[in-house]
Amino acid sequence: MIIEKSLWGKQKRPLAQRAGNPPLPESALSGYKAPMRDQWAEISENLKKMLDSGVFKVWIAPLRARLEDGALCLAAPNAFMAGWLESRMLCTLREAAAPVLGLAPEAVDLRIEIAGNDRNAAPEAASTADLAARVLPRRQASLPMPAVAPAFRREAAWRYRFEDFVVGPSNSVAVAAAQDVCRSGGDVRTLFVNSASGLGKTHLAQAVGQSLSRNSSGARVAYLTAEEFASRFVAALRSHDVEAFKGRLRELDVLLLEDVHFFQGKEKMQDMALAVVKNLQARGGRVIFTSSFSPRELQRVDSQLVSHFCSGILTNMGRPDEEMRRHILTRKARSFQVLLPDSVCDLLASRLRGDVRQMESCLNSLIFKARLLNCGLNLDLALEVLNQYAGVECGPDLPTIIRLVCESYGLEERQLCSRSRRRECVLGRNTVYYLARKHTELSLEEIGGTFNRRHSTVIKGITSVERELSKESSLGRQIARAVDLIERNAGLSAAQ
Repeated sequence: MIIEKSLWGKQKRPLAQRAGNPPLPESALSGYKAPMRDQWAEISENLKKMLDSGVFKVWIAPLRARLEDGALCLAAPNAFMAGWLESRMLCTLREAAAPVLGLAPEAVDLRIEIAGNDRNAAPEAASTADLAARVLPRRQASLPMPAVAPAFRREAAWRYRFEDFVVGPSNSVAVAAAQDVCRSGGDVRTLFVNSASGLGKTHLAQAVGQSLSRNSSGARVAYLTAEEFASRFVAALRSHDVEAFKGRLRELDVLLLEDVHFFQGKEKMQDMALAVVKNLQARGGRVIFTSSFSPRELQRVDSQLVSHFCSGILTNMGRPDEEMRRHILTRKARSFQVLLPDSVCDLLASRLRGDVRQMESCLNSLIFKARLLNCGLNLDLALEVLNQYAGVECGPDLPTIIRLVCESYGLEERQLCSRSRRRECVLGRNTVYYLARKHTELSLEEIGGTFNRRHSTVIKGITSVERELSKESSLGRQIARAVDLIERNAGLSAAQ
């Protein structure tokens, strides 16, 4: 009997037990039975109360539900709908399901699937391999780090591939270096990639993992954010299991470590990361670091760790040019299973000059509106949507960002410039830092100087916003809504 194990080697417990709740009854774990139909009906009623009627009709009504091993599995009719639910509705779905399943929202194990082509086929007729291929991975911070060759890991665990990455002048060096990491005889052993948010750092790191897991090298690979690394380390400290933690990391061949700026000011985390990286590099292993900042911009980071960041290839990924934007839009439309007319593609590519998330968000909105109106993608509809995303020809300057942040948070500019540590003032300042870094060419020193703050404070504020945006907490959702509103008012994208 094979027992699946978690990232750190512990046997997985049923969902209810993991959440500290009483075990679910057996009837709740039995697939497409009447109890699940009743439960999904209740969940649907909750969603009707939470959502606009049009949103519910288009995105929720077509879903089919089942319970499998304590997880709520929702089958969407196509990949576009599944992707939209995955990126936009997870929190709402969990909140609606929680009272019905008797769990806290964060404890609801939710999986979005793509329904098979044969809608009338019984679920039991699908093979395990077919089901695995249809399941979309939940947003997760880490992937398995087995002590042996990762035979049980599936390619489906990786969200992104090189084949889906549009290469152009702004990212060609980073992509070439990342592909070299995947070659057994490659020259690149250490790669540091920095860019603004939404330009492909995560896509590139996960593409490396997907490529390595797909070939026959048997390389032991781990993908972790720096925050996930830190939380695992803290858990190991509390359980007096630090040596085992180190041991699992020492066994790796490739480490993909994202958002390393999170380590700033955390000395113990830095010491552990340094020990892991030194050991990995000494054994000939490979490591990829990503960050929103270049190594020279990082503050309160051990000089030895920075030295290891800089020991290989350093590269930056910039914003895509117009030709790249055309290719990105065409490829995104294809993944959404829609035909994007050349005229509409040209219009979007010429007007959307932000990051990849901007283009994806605008395209999502365009497709959604076309489906609600039951019409095709056309220039008139595209112009209507573009008014929300590209009302200006260039990004906002710092005064505009400050004004929009103040309007969004109900603050006055003098409050942002004050020394106040009130929660709303700190949150407002951090949001300004984040948006200024993302949408202007100002240096960290110039951004901080506006508020009489040091550039290390700016880095800390940006890191705080990025961390909260990556979470599905109430504060993270609040910030995401504020950033979305601000960017729309500035003619830019949603930064989800």
